[in-house]
This record gives sequence, C-alpha cells and structure tokens, in this order.
Amino acid sequence: MFLLVHKQIRKKPDIEREIKELEEMPEEELKILAQIYEKRGLKKETAMQVATELTEKNALGAHIRDELGINEISQAKPIQAALASGASFTVGGVLPLLVVLFTPVQSMEYWLYGFTIIFLTILGTVAAKTGGSSIKKAVLRITIWGTLAMGLSAFVGYLFGVNV
Repeated sequence: MFLLVHKQIRKKPDIEREIKELEEMPEEELKILAQIYEKRGLKKETAMQVATELTEKNALGAHIRDELGINEISQAKPIQAALASGASFTVGGVLPLLVVLFTPVQSMEYWLYGFTIIFLTILGTVAAKTGGSSIKKAVLRITIWGTLAMGLSAFVGYLFGVNV
C-alpha cells in the first residue's frame, strides 16, 4: 500500500512539470512523443503523425499516458490497496499461528523460525507475481529483511529477558 501511495504522490510533480514543458517548448515535446512511438515500432512519419494528432486532441493526456506512463490502471486505488494489505497481514499472521498450533512446545521456537522463513519466501513469490516484478529479487528482499527483522526482535527480547 505504501508503494501505491508513494507512486501517487510522485506523479503530481511529474504532471506539473509536463504542463510547464508543454507550455514552454511544445515542439520539443512533440518530438519526444514521436520518438516514443518510433521506439514502439512506428515508422518516423507515422510516429510524427500520431504524435501530432494526439497532441491536437489532448497534448497533456498523451504525454501523461505515453511519456510518463500514467494511466487509469496505474492510479492508486485506496480501497483495493487496503483490502490487499489487510489480506496480506491476515495471511502473514495465520501461517505462523498454524505452526504454533501444530508443533510440539519443546521445539516450537525452531519450527517457528524455519517455517516463517519458508512463509516469507512464499509470500515474496506471490508478491512478485502479483506486482509483475522479478521473483528472485522479491524473494531475496522479503526473506532477507523479514529474517533480519525476526532476528532483531528475538535479540531485543533476549536483551530485556522476555521469555514466552
């Protein structure tokens, strides 16, 4: 959810800068738009024609969509983000709870650490597939940082003599 909000906040200055650029240097912005279409596979003349027609209809809209990559799909959806966040916290809490319920008390600590790392790996994979990012990077990032957080929490508990 933080990423959605963060990306949404970053978009406003980008749009404001684009408005200023369209006012101050419309010819240069038209060329940039045409180059984007050329990189997507259009011939130079066709790319310029498309850029010109889209600029005449809605210059800012064309630049926001094609130059900045902002569209309706990439806009933050607060309700969807809240539900996804709530679901991920619920799943993230239920999985270790299942380990606590079904493992022997004498070795529960080790089972919990081991399965939590496995769950972090699984959740990293799901997050990467959902977000369309690199699975390897997401798994490493989530597993490493989650394991560090878990270790730090255990260390703080040890420092203050907290035993469960």
